[in-house]
Formats: sequence, C-alpha cells, structure tokens
Amino acid sequence: MTDLNAIYVIVMRELKKFVREKSRLVSSIARPLIWLFLVGAGMSRLVGPRTGMPYTRFIFPGILGMTILFSSIFSSISIIWDKEFGFLKEILVAPVRRSSIVIGKSLSGTAVSSIQVFIVLMMFPVIGERLSFFQVALTLLVGMLVSFSISSFGIVIATFYENYESFSVIMNFIIMPMFFLSGAMYPVKLLPGALKWASRLNPLTYGVDALKNIMFHAGAGAMGPDFSFTLDMLVILLSSAAFVLLASVFFERKQ
Repeated sequence: MTDLNAIYVIVMRELKKFVREKSRLVSSIARPLIWLFLVGAGMSRLVGPRTGMPYTRFIFPGILGMTILFSSIFSSISIIWDKEFGFLKEILVAPVRRSSIVIGKSLSGTAVSSIQVFIVLMMFPVIGERLSFFQVALTLLVGMLVSFSISSFGIVIATFYENYESFSVIMNFIIMPMFFLSGAMYPVKLLPGALKWASRLNPLTYGVDALKNIMFHAGAGAMGPDFSFTLDMLVILLSSAAFVLLASVFFERKQ
C-alpha cells in the first residue's frame, strides 16, 4: 500500500501542475497542429498525387507520435527540477521502492501525454479520416502504452543530469532524430539501409507503426505499416519493462 500511495501522490502532483499551467497545454497542442496543417498541407501537393493518399492522412499517426514523444520526454524534466529544489531527496528517503518512484513518474508522464493525444486525435474528421469507436479507443490505449515507454526512457536519461541546461541540450539532440527516424514523416521501408536499421532501434518507430496498423486499412501499400501490430506491441511492452528496470537501477546507484 505504501508503494501504491507513493505512485498516486506522484501522479496527482504532476497532473495538478499540468492543469494549472494553461500555457503549457496550449503550446503542446499548437506544435502538432502546426505540423499537421502547415507541413502536411504543403507536402500533400508533392506527395499525395504519387501515393493516392493525402499526406495529412499519412502523417496523422506520426503527429500523434510527435505529441507522445515531446510530452512524455519533457515530463521527465520534473526530475531535474525536483533535484534542484530538493523534492527528489524527500522521495528517495521515503520507505518505498525505487521502482515505485519510476512507475509513478512514468504514469504521470503518461497521463499528461494522453490528455494531449486525445485532443489531437479528435481532429481526425478534419483531415478526412474515418475512425470507428473501437479504433479511437484502441488508438488511445496504444498511445498510453507508448507514452509510458517514452516517459520511462526520459527518466533513464534524466538520472544522469543534475541541471536543466545540460538536460535540455541532450534532449534536443535525442528528440529530433527519434522523431524523424520513427516513420512519422515517411515510411521506414523506404529509408536507406543504415537509417532503416537505426529506425528499428528507435522505440517510437514501433509506437507510430502500431498507430498506423490501427488507422490504415489494407491496401495502403508503401504508405502503410512497416511491421505487424503484434511485433509493435511486443517491442513497446518489452522496452517499457527495460526502461523501468534501468531507471530503478540508476536511482539506486545515485542514492
């Protein structure tokens, strides 16, 4: 019960902070919408006629992946702030397992990310996408699992840094390659050999591909999913467990 209470407190603390920061919600929603309607609409003139699929429709799962990536990774910034202001020390001396702290932080990032994903997902009628209630529900569920995995990954990185400046630099160095190698903007199967292998090491690739498996029907061709839905979910679940384990170990070492 002590570990469950710790997880609950951590999640509610981050949710309250997110709800109170209205500008954070607006800015986090504005980014994917800009990419969807400005970049997507512009590229549709070039890509759409050659593929038979509007480019905005193709990148919609990728835009959801972008929302997950940015919101989940940057939720781990709270660890840096907690280090600087001493709150993390108070958590670490509490009689709870380190894995409970990691899970609580990951779930808080998942909760915040899921809110943003839901808002962006509700734009699907605007781009001409047709999704059933089952597809919407499954998309949200997969989005939550991917958010948990990426949040855990962000926590692993955050354990190595003590200040916001150094952490923000490395995050920008990691985030953009993760996004562009995820298949969000173009199919993984069309990448050159070296980049194709790099994309397969990217956990976000399988999250975006799982969303494509849900949204795209058979016959999408080269613009369709790159892997099977079963493989996508297996990698997401295994990477989540691995990141939680690594973060717990690193927290123990820094005790």
